[in-house]
This record gives sequence, C-alpha cells and structure tokens, in this order.
Amino acid sequence: MAGKKKAGWLRYVKEAFMYRWNLLFLGGAAAAAVISGHPDVALPLVAAGEIAYLAGLTTLPRFQAAIDAKARGTQGGVAAAVTGGSGGTPRQKLADVLGSLEPDRRNRFLRLRARCVEMQRIANAVRGDTSDPSGAAAELRTPALDRLLWVFLKLLLSQQALGRFLRAADGAGIQKQHDELVARQKEAEAKGDDRILRSLTDSVATAQLRLDNYNKAKNNAEFVTVELDRIESKIQALTEMAISHQNPDELSIQVDAVAAGMSQTEETIRELQAITGLGDQQEAPSILATDVTEVAQ
Repeated sequence: MAGKKKAGWLRYVKEAFMYRWNLLFLGGAAAAAVISGHPDVALPLVAAGEIAYLAGLTTLPRFQAAIDAKARGTQGGVAAAVTGGSGGTPRQKLADVLGSLEPDRRNRFLRLRARCVEMQRIANAVRGDTSDPSGAAAELRTPALDRLLWVFLKLLLSQQALGRFLRAADGAGIQKQHDELVARQKEAEAKGDDRILRSLTDSVATAQLRLDNYNKAKNNAEFVTVELDRIESKIQALTEMAISHQNPDELSIQVDAVAAGMSQTEETIRELQAITGLGDQQEAPSILATDVTEVAQ
C-alpha cells in the first residue's frame, strides 16, 4: 500500500469526531456538565476527555488506513473490512489483516498455516498420491478449513486490538475514580445538597459505564486468548487426522462440523469490529490456496 495518498490529520480528526457514538456521548456529557451547577469546572473536563479520545483514535494505524481508503473512494481492502462490505479480492483481504498484525501474531498464523500444508503433503505421500503439485490432500481443500484459519486470523487481530485498549486504559485508575465518586456521593446525600448530588450521581454513572466497558474488554481478551489456543489445537488435530483417515468424506464432515460450531466465536468478533475494523459480512478467503508469504510482505 506504499505510495497511496494519505487522507491527512484533519480528515482523521473529522471522522473520529463525527462517529455517532462519540457525538452521543459528547452531547450527553456536555448537557450533564451544564446542569451540574458547575459548568466552569465540568465543561473543561468534558473537553479534555474528548481531546484524549481524538488523539488516541486518530493515531491508530488501522483507523488511519480505513480513512485513507475511504478518502480514495475505494471499496476494497481495509475500506471493505471497516464497512463490512464484500469488496476487494481474497488476496487483498488477507493482505489487509496480515499487514495489520504485529510480527509475533502474524508469525503465529503463518506457522499454523505452514503446518496445515505440511500435514497435507505428508497425507498425500502416505497414500502415494503425487498427482497434485500443490501437495494438498483433497479432503483438506475445503472452504471449512479456510474458514477456521480465517476465524483464527481475525481472533489474532481482535486480541491485538484488545491488548492495545487494555494497555491504554488505566483499569486501576478507573476503579479508584469510581470508588472515590461513590464515597463523595454518599457524603453529598448526608449533607442534602441536591446540586452536588445530581452532579456526582451523573459522574458515578459515567465512571460505572467506563468500568463496565473495561471489565468487558478484559473478559473478551481472556476469551479470545483461550479460543485462539482451542482453535489452533483443533486445526492441528484435523490436519494430522488426514494422515490416518482413509475416507476423505469422513474427515471433510468433521472439518465442516468444527467450522459450523464457530458461532459464539464469530459473535465475539462481530462485537469487537468497532476496534478491529473487521466487518461481519466477509466470507473466508482461500487461505490454503494462496501464497500468504508473498501476501504478508
């Protein structure tokens, strides 16, 4: 993607600011600040929070890539991933996701895919089948196995995005702020000052929202980590079974069954699409038939 025109910082800031959830939150926070009785204190805090949000989002490489693609008016690649569209070739889809991964996660995927290919070749050798120059066993050349690898790849991207969020968010600080606000709220109740109580009640609700969001992200991160290990082991087991299974249809059925059981995992991926940029309408590209080492460069 080198040499393609960048949208620029003004466009990045505009797109981040105009995001509907940001406008909703900003409007609510501003209204709460005005009616709090201390707008001279609350409004600057709202503004500071908005600046922090804009600064954080506009520096994310994947967000920039999505806006760059949108600015160019293209429907493929990252733009299609962000909007959930189906534009772009399978090769472009793979390039977008692989290019977004940090080296350790990208290498983990490449190792798993290479193991699949090696097991396919061994299975062919065991059966004395050398007619296929690709070395791919027929029962493993299925869209279902590509789907498993695609889910694994998207989970790696989700894990990366969640890790960045959790590192950027101060969980201990959010919890401390929430506890302090609750304590101040109780003091205000005892004093009977309605203005302060209204302001603190809204602040507690906002802090609780942030805390719930952080905890949900932690739970999602734990699930994604466990699911990555499970799917990796499942793919390895299925490809190894190709060596001992004499009935190709039987193994294909098992691969299809595992792929069909990915509903909970894919639902989590859909929930995380706001931070990963992955839409939920993408079909799995043909991963085993694509030279991913070239795509990843």
